[in-house]
Amino acid sequence: MSAQQNLNLENYWLPFTPNKKFKANPRLLVSAAGMHYQTDEGRQILDGISGLWCCNAGHCHPKIVSAVQHQVGELDYATAFNMSHPKAFELAEKIADLTPDGLDRVFFGTSGSEAVETALKVALAYHASKGDGQKTKFIGREKGYHGVNFGGVSVGGLTPNRKSFGPLLPGIDHMPHTWSPEDMAFSKGQPEWGLHLAEDLEKILVLQDPSTVAAVIIEPVTGSGGVIVPPVGYLERIREICTKHDVLLIFDEVITAFGRLGDSFAANRFNVRPDIITMAKGLTSAVIPMSAVAFDTAIYDQLMEGPEAMIELFHGYTYSGHPVACAAGIATLDVYQEEGLFDKAKESEPIFEDALHSLKGLNQVIDIRNIGLMGAVQFGPGKLPATEFAANVFQHCYDNGVLVRYSGEFLVLSPSLIASKDHIHQISDALRNAIEANS
Repeated sequence: MSAQQNLNLENYWLPFTPNKKFKANPRLLVSAAGMHYQTDEGRQILDGISGLWCCNAGHCHPKIVSAVQHQVGELDYATAFNMSHPKAFELAEKIADLTPDGLDRVFFGTSGSEAVETALKVALAYHASKGDGQKTKFIGREKGYHGVNFGGVSVGGLTPNRKSFGPLLPGIDHMPHTWSPEDMAFSKGQPEWGLHLAEDLEKILVLQDPSTVAAVIIEPVTGSGGVIVPPVGYLERIREICTKHDVLLIFDEVITAFGRLGDSFAANRFNVRPDIITMAKGLTSAVIPMSAVAFDTAIYDQLMEGPEAMIELFHGYTYSGHPVACAAGIATLDVYQEEGLFDKAKESEPIFEDALHSLKGLNQVIDIRNIGLMGAVQFGPGKLPATEFAANVFQHCYDNGVLVRYSGEFLVLSPSLIASKDHIHQISDALRNAIEANS
């Protein structure tokens, strides 16, 4: 019997969801294992999006589950201020082993939104501690997503996320996004076109006065804005410009970290070293909410120059370095290493790429973008508006046993790192059938 028959749906306000439509026809998941969910109706659903870009090791991995079960029975919570516990230090060391050289000071939170707020605040504190208190501005990018707190929404570039919440924070500017279907449609991996768009950062810095800018924050690969892959040379040029003007570069790797691009971090895949990296999602494979920010040692050292007994940074969270989250994180990073999942994702990338691009030429498909194990199928107008078409394709896939994600005029795909060739083909076949059924 379906669980929803006896379930009160009224009190829960779902995030980023048309609540009235959902509650009229709810989709409820009751269990998961590996690559699959099970619905309250007993149907098996192939998860083509890793939950929300986050279940990188698959669902309910036994080693991670066991670590959480053990930890919650041993130490459920440790006071986060003026106290700590061993696993927080152990996890921070494991993260530092994966980040680019020198980004080895780690601050914990519980969500990607908190990680971004932490990065922005530390950037301000760092400049102020050097006597550069005038460096208070930030530069984000159109179509960028940096969480839903005020700082993250302010530097973010998704209009629907911004329009209902007033003027947001002052002193924010945005670079143009890098997607141009006329010049790069159906590119595989990094587009050859678009390097020149990095020069817009130089123009904005000159306009704003670089001596007043604290940091630039971008996703190395735009995720929720549509899997927009950086043009060849683009990130390298952004790094050069930030260095030239003494502006910190923040990579928001909440999505791209921990194997999504076939490497520990996008910074390592692209060989571009930022000053700060935010991360979450794959850090614990989403078993327990957790985020972290890795800082250049020089940033940390600068903020440590005060008296020994003084609090250096008036910032943190009740659940920073939560013991159960740390246990999940340690186990997750062990799983990635022991099972070679970063390398597996790299090996699966060409299979995923070919499967996605096999959809080229289908009705209303105007672009396909991919890198690593993340991809997007972009729809244009046709018999139906693109947004309605995307929603219909999503529903058809779900009805036929595959979960994808739609957002506006596109669908995104991000299977777990454990995905097999058969899983990938099942996803692309479901998409093909759904597109053809709605044509």
